[in-house]
Amino acid sequence: MHLENAGKQDVYLEIAGKLESYILQGLYATGDKLPSVRALASELGVNPNTVAKAYSVLEEKQLIHALPKKGAYVTFSSDNQKGAADLRPLLEDLKRQGVRYDDLISQAKEVFEK
Repeated sequence: MHLENAGKQDVYLEIAGKLESYILQGLYATGDKLPSVRALASELGVNPNTVAKAYSVLEEKQLIHALPKKGAYVTFSSDNQKGAADLRPLLEDLKRQGVRYDDLISQAKEVFEK
């Protein structure tokens, strides 16, 4: 995972947002174990408390469940979801990556008009 903290939001929110987008995209499936707090903190070069706070945000959103000394596991399933997915984290990530609005809309039309 790569962070691009531009100082616009707290680092833990950026980490939570990135992980949330990975979960919603299916990169982490239901039952998958997330990296340990220490391992992810080391990889990102942040304090373990920052990652723990990000995991707490995801737990509040009922996307993961953290078990003391066992790790954090994805609990989100698209089967559980009522209504449409919240695509904001994915869209924000695409925007940060430089995807243009017009390109996004044209590709979405192609997919949905098939």
